Amino acid sequence: MTFIATHAGCVTADGLRWGVEPICRVLAEQGTPIAPSTYYAHRSRPLSAREERDGFLRTEIERVRRENYQVYGARKVWLTLNREGIPVARCTIERLMRAMGLCGVRRGGTTPVTTVADPAAQRPADLVKRHFTPRRPDRVWVADFTYVATWSGIVYVAFVIDAFSRIILGWRVSTTKKTALVLDALEQAIWTRARQGVTELTGLVHHTDAGSQGGFNRSSQHPRDHGGVRCHDVSSGRIGRCVRRCVRRADRYQRGMWSARSGG
Repeated sequence: MTFIATHAGCVTADGLRWGVEPICRVLAEQGTPIAPSTYYAHRSRPLSAREERDGFLRTEIERVRRENYQVYGARKVWLTLNREGIPVARCTIERLMRAMGLCGVRRGGTTPVTTVADPAAQRPADLVKRHFTPRRPDRVWVADFTYVATWSGIVYVAFVIDAFSRIILGWRVSTTKKTALVLDALEQAIWTRARQGVTELTGLVHHTDAGSQGGFNRSSQHPRDHGGVRCHDVSSGRIGRCVRRCVRRADRYQRGMWSARSGG
């Protein structure tokens, strides 16, 4: 019936107009006999109570998903509608969403790993000794990187935090875990301080964990001089023990699903 309703009255490229009778005749030739009177009776028959209810719920499902960035699946749509005073069974929501071709957003099954230490790699000494409360800025910089799930996929974020002020001085985003990612974050931190008039960083300790990337520790040792700004000493702690367990940032953000544009 839906096929007939969709194609009846359509005009082809050569100007032919399909009527109900020719469509029924073609369907009968293909093994699906439907009499034109059956179609007309179906079209004139009023909607059943279930069909009216389904039409209402389809509209509500689209509304709930639209208000929640099109990410809700059947379970959350069901919970939301019942919370709003629209009683409906979960199986009904699942049936309608399946018919509408809708599904919820799912996180990827593989979780990225950002801390994989190389036992054979040279590891700088721990100059901080777990004391992350310096008395003034630019004594200890703590560096790490993590991953963020976006609509376009996983991206990696490297950052450098001043342990005194808890301010992120440098950060970079990349789709790959390359050495350049953490190098660029460190370069930006040094550039930020230089822009603020700090040209002397002697005695600064740049602390990382025990090496998620081979280049992460190496990045700390990369340049000893950055455009006239004297650089720092190198320090590393245990595996996976860096910003997440050592230094609390000035602002905390809950991990979630973010869009590639600005969030959400």
